[in-house]
Amino acid sequence: MPRIGGDEATGTYRITGSNFKFTGARLTRLGATEYTLVTIAVDVTGSTAPFANELRRALIAAVDSCKKSPRSNNLLIRVITFATTFRDGVNEIHGFRQLADINPNDYPPFRPAGMTPLFDAVYSAAGAMVEYGVDMVNNDFLVNGIVFIITDGADNRSTMTPGMIKAQIAKVTLGEALESMVTVLVGINATQYRRELEIFQQEAGLDQYIDVGEITIGKLAKLAAFVSQSVSSQSQAIGTGGPSQNIAPTI
Repeated sequence: MPRIGGDEATGTYRITGSNFKFTGARLTRLGATEYTLVTIAVDVTGSTAPFANELRRALIAAVDSCKKSPRSNNLLIRVITFATTFRDGVNEIHGFRQLADINPNDYPPFRPAGMTPLFDAVYSAAGAMVEYGVDMVNNDFLVNGIVFIITDGADNRSTMTPGMIKAQIAKVTLGEALESMVTVLVGINATQYRRELEIFQQEAGLDQYIDVGEITIGKLAKLAAFVSQSVSSQSQAIGTGGPSQNIAPTI
């Protein structure tokens, strides 16, 4: 797997067949033998402006809750935001890091703007997990993963396609990387796009689409709890040969 630099703590990787890059903790710094990779991708396009602060707080709460998991030492978390205002549509807040190295209160304020490169964001999320997972497996780690993509609308500006995403995800089922990977698409304030998002979920081979409905403080709190509980369930499933069966179908 190509590495293109990085400091002593992290390495920088390129997703094969694309311009997308990501970072991850250097494997020599990891103390456990098994890990669950977690990616949280958050839409920060212009239409999220009315609830951007609440969305950031939900992200912070989700990562904080993961710190309380009995499996917290076996998690590596990557957080990205997406909008056309970023180069290649994706902004990596941080790459795959151990929870001890993450302070979610340091996450920068969301500044919503631009259009929705949803396909590009999902490709980056799934592709980075596959690439990093291959490296880990080749270095004798046991690895599974879970991806959350949170959006308030359908794609309207991407270079990648649902078929390209499906091909990345298929690498997991073909045994090239990770024991299993769960992919969850979450729609917030996106009821009018529900049909488009459901079609995308099916065409891209994502495991679930969940429509949260209209945004409220209570709904965002439930979203944060759903993320942390799903991460815990997937982490506990490692070594079973398959994905967790305990991830809720609704929020």
